[in-house]
Amino acid sequence: MKHVDEFRDGRLARVLADRIARAVEPGRHYRFMEFCGGHTHAISRYGVTDLLPASIETVHGPGCPVCVLPIGRIDNAIALARERGAILCTYADTMRVPAARGSSLAKAKAAGADVRMVYSAADALRVARENPAREVVFLAIGFETTTPPTAHAILEADRAGLANFSVFCNHVVTPAAIANILESPQVRGIGTVPLDGFVGPAHVSCVIGSQPYEFFAEEYAKPVVIAGFEPLDVMQAVLMLVEQVNDGRHEVENEFARAVTREGNAKAKALVAEVFELRRSFEWRGLGEVPYSALRIKARYERFDAEKRYDIVYRPVLDNKACECGAILRGAKRPKDCKAFGTVCTPENPLGSCMVSSEGACAAYYAYGRFRDREAA
Repeated sequence: MKHVDEFRDGRLARVLADRIARAVEPGRHYRFMEFCGGHTHAISRYGVTDLLPASIETVHGPGCPVCVLPIGRIDNAIALARERGAILCTYADTMRVPAARGSSLAKAKAAGADVRMVYSAADALRVARENPAREVVFLAIGFETTTPPTAHAILEADRAGLANFSVFCNHVVTPAAIANILESPQVRGIGTVPLDGFVGPAHVSCVIGSQPYEFFAEEYAKPVVIAGFEPLDVMQAVLMLVEQVNDGRHEVENEFARAVTREGNAKAKALVAEVFELRRSFEWRGLGEVPYSALRIKARYERFDAEKRYDIVYRPVLDNKACECGAILRGAKRPKDCKAFGTVCTPENPLGSCMVSSEGACAAYYAYGRFRDREAA
């Protein structure tokens, strides 16, 4: 890639739109889930759905790490800062995720808790070095993309002997969540939609490669096309998915070949394998308990595990009854289906996590899609 504008070229978009229109089969409906919130953002921002035939439906998935973090985990983090007196470091979006009783990390900070926004795990390490008399906890979230930097921070803390540093690990993994969307009785019971294929995540796949999706595609007979985040990337992926469905194929294809390989990033994967192991189960907002879908710190480095250091007990907390974020994360509903959307729930005053991060479906739709519905009406 030389220039990003090459992947936002309107003329090429129209060419791709024409190819997609000619590829769809008459009378057939296609439903493709974009797992990653970055794709949801691109689709909304650039009006990709306006260029697609009516027979193609894009379904939002749970690929926003801030959105899938359950309320109980935010409550645990708030307690570390408010009740245990720790300096809690985390990313900006996490600060505003609604917790129980209308609280959030941002509100806890305003009330006096020492909660600090950082840009990276390395920043949290720096805070620990600068405050040797204080306990510093890094609230780590994210998919496989942000896991290697957390692993590196733990290894650095080990080498430096930083006894006041620990990590509250909430890293989750992608393939297990995709499988859960299709097969979990709990998810089926609370509503989802039939899917014909997936637009695979870009940043995640840069780390883990395309190989982990191969078993999934074969086992569940669903095609996966890994795509970049630019509008032409997404449209090319849709075309490739349509062609696979028409041909009766269910393969893993890589549209994002300029950044993703089959093997992924060997060094990053080695870092993760050194520090982390799979949990037996982990709660995702919207999906419930998902087996082997998250990571925990290995016993070798448990002195840096905040859950062990502070004897953290996780208790599930129900979502706000007025919020449809759980159904939106499963692809069962769209943001406009939520009665709170755009009224009591806005980016300035989010009721649910989908409205917090720019990768959240509600935030993306609020920024770019809500006016189209008004015009259509």
